[in-house]
Amino acid sequence: MQLRFEIPDTFWSLFRSVNREIYMEALLCINQEYEYSNYFLTRELCLQVLADMNARNRIRLQREESETDYDMLETPASRVLNWLIHSGWLKQIDDFSSMTTNIVIPDYSAVMIRAFERLTSEDMEETEIYIQNVYATLYSFRNDPRANLNMLRTALVNTRRLNKALQDMLHNMDRFFGRLLEKESYGELLQEHLEGYVEGAVSRKYHILKTSDNFYIYKTDIKKCLSDMREDDEWIEKIQERSEAAGDNREDVLELLDLIERGFDDIEHRIANIDKEHSKYIRATVTRLNYLLNGENDTKGLIVQLLNLMSAADSDRRAEMIKAAGTKLNLSHLEILSEKSLYKRRRSRRDFISRMEAERETEDLGREEVLKMNRIQVKYSRAEIEEFIQSHMVGDVMDAGKLEDMSEDDFEKLILAYDYSTRRNSRYAAVEEESEMVENGRFRYPDLRFIQRRPE
Repeated sequence: MQLRFEIPDTFWSLFRSVNREIYMEALLCINQEYEYSNYFLTRELCLQVLADMNARNRIRLQREESETDYDMLETPASRVLNWLIHSGWLKQIDDFSSMTTNIVIPDYSAVMIRAFERLTSEDMEETEIYIQNVYATLYSFRNDPRANLNMLRTALVNTRRLNKALQDMLHNMDRFFGRLLEKESYGELLQEHLEGYVEGAVSRKYHILKTSDNFYIYKTDIKKCLSDMREDDEWIEKIQERSEAAGDNREDVLELLDLIERGFDDIEHRIANIDKEHSKYIRATVTRLNYLLNGENDTKGLIVQLLNLMSAADSDRRAEMIKAAGTKLNLSHLEILSEKSLYKRRRSRRDFISRMEAERETEDLGREEVLKMNRIQVKYSRAEIEEFIQSHMVGDVMDAGKLEDMSEDDFEKLILAYDYSTRRNSRYAAVEEESEMVENGRFRYPDLRFIQRRPE
C-alpha cells in the first residue's frame, strides 16, 4: 500500500496554520532528539525539548481554530505538542507496563520532516553526494564478484538525480537576476551580490562543480570504467548469467551502461549552460553596479532617468517634457551618435543592379591619375593657410576662440592650420588652452592659439 494513503486529512492543516513556522521548527527539534534516542521519546522529554526551543526563540503562539479555552491555559510547549499529535504529525503510544506515554514519528511524517531539513540547511550538496555514489557504485560493480544488476541500476538512479539537481540549479538562476533590479543603491546591490549570490550560489553550488572540480575529478575515471566494462564481453556474459541465477529479470547490461554514459553527457551540457548563466549574471551585475555608481554623471544613465521620469508622467505632462527635452538635448554628443543608423531606406533592385554594373565597369586608376586626383582634392594651398593665420593675428598671437561669424570655409582653414602647425617646417605653432570648448555658431572646437615660431 502506498504511504500517501496513510496520511490523515488533518495532516495538511499545518501548511494553512498561522503557527506553521513554529510547528516546523518544533518538528525539526523533536526529530533531532529522535535520531539520538535508543528507544522511544517520552512525552516529558518532548515537552522539555519544546520548552528549550521556546526559551531560545521566545515564540509567540497564536490561537488555532480547533483550540478551546481550556487548551489556551496550557504552556506553549504543551500546546504545540498536543496540536502536532492531534493533526497526525506525531503519534502517541501508551506503554501501560511502564506507565509512560511515548512519542513516535510516523513514516509519512518523517518524509516531510526530511524535506524541512533540506529547506533549512545545506550541509552537503547533492551534486557532491551523487557523483561520489556513482563513482563508488560503478567500481564496486566492476570489481566485486558478488555484483548484480541492481548496483548498476543504483548508479543510473544517482546519475539521473544528479542531472535533476543541476537542472534545478540552472532554473533557479533567474531569482538572482530578479534581485538585481530590486536594489536601488550601490551598497545594497554589492551586499546582495556578495552575500546572496557568492555565498548562496557560488560557494555552495557553483563552487562545487567548478572551483573544487569534484565532477571533473570523477568524470574521467567513470567514463574509462564504463568503456572497459562495455568492451569486456566475457565479463558482461558472467554478469547476465549471475543475474538470471539470482532471479533478476534479464536486462541488457550494455543498455544500462549506455544510459549512464548518456546521463554524464547531459551533465556536461548542463554544466556548460550553468557557465553561460553565471557569465551572464556577472556581466549584468557589473553593468548594474556601473549604472548605480555613475547614473548621475554618465550620459546614458541620465537618459535612462529621463525616460523613466517621462514614462511615469501622464500623457499631457509627458508631451510637455518631450518638447522641453527636445530643445535642450545635444544629440551630436559622441556617446549618442553612432555609425549604425536607426533606419536605412531600402534601395530598389534596379539601383542595386546599376550599382553593381558601375563597379564592374570601373577600371583601376594608374599612378599619374591618383596623383592628379590628390592634387585636385587639396582645396587650400600652404600660402592660403598662412594668409588665414596672419589675417587674424593680433600682435603675434591668433586666438581661435575670438573668431566671429565662423563660416564653413573658415572652419576648414582652421583645421588645416592646426594640421600645418604640427609640421617641423611650419612657421606657426599651435597652443591648446586647458579650458572649455569654444561654441561658434554651428561649430565647436578647442580654444587654440597660434604663435609665430622663432627662427632657430
